[in-house]
Amino acid sequence: MDTRKHEGIVAVKQSDTRWCSDGLELSCDNGERVRVAFALDCCDREIMSWVATTKGIDAGLVGDLMMQAVEKRFGPSGKPPKPIEWLTDNGMAESFVKTLKRDYAKLANRPDSKTVMAQLKDWFDDYNSYHPHSALGYLPPTLFRAKRSVT
Repeated sequence: MDTRKHEGIVAVKQSDTRWCSDGLELSCDNGERVRVAFALDCCDREIMSWVATTKGIDAGLVGDLMMQAVEKRFGPSGKPPKPIEWLTDNGMAESFVKTLKRDYAKLANRPDSKTVMAQLKDWFDDYNSYHPHSALGYLPPTLFRAKRSVT
């Protein structure tokens, strides 16, 4: 277990140092609700993994979320070279929730949970590949990571 304190500042200078997660609920026109949880890197802002359900987010889904994030960054049998701090319910994660709701869900067709869940992958892919961030020099997360890896 990593005992480092973040002293109220969530952003870090290196990827894979601190990750955060949070959850949100999206309403459908027919009254159904989709619950989503996600993992975000506090340096490069990439959404590394996400899970969605029409039920509650339980420990099994959170375990899947964490495993998917590790596999995304380090491969299927990979292991982080050093401990990664994991935060929940913080400003950076909450900022992403606002972005997802404002820039994606609010503009989308949401007749039912099946339709919403079918759109989530595209929303996360678009966010990672095209959504500019002022803290990243107005680059999207994947381009920011790519530029850092060649320098």
